[in-house]
Amino acid sequence: VQLQASGGGLVQAGGSLRLSCTASGRTFSRYNMGWFRQAPGKEREFVATINWSGASTYYADSMKGRFTISRDNAKNTVYLEMNSLKPEDTAVYYCARSSSWGGAAERYDYWGQGTQVTVSS
Repeated sequence: VQLQASGGGLVQAGGSLRLSCTASGRTFSRYNMGWFRQAPGKEREFVATINWSGASTYYADSMKGRFTISRDNAKNTVYLEMNSLKPEDTAVYYCARSSSWGGAAERYDYWGQGTQVTVSS
């Protein structure tokens, strides 16, 4: 399985970005998917997760109301819509796959390469 994240870039505070993560293979729809991020000098942080069907989502408290995770199983793709971005959202964002539910990184077995998001003040 390969996960390819894209959509990062430089945006001003208050702006928006949509990240995409496309998976290879035919089993995408069987797995929960998540987004994590890691800022320089900080530990990896859970952002959001979505279950295999897209019916259930779960967010880190600091992302609720600003970020939206969604998926299109026909396209093997999970998305992260980010609004009202803040400089502290600057990080490398990673998508990952999980057979279980939750925000703990150890639940995820495959990870994408990451895409850089930089929010300027």
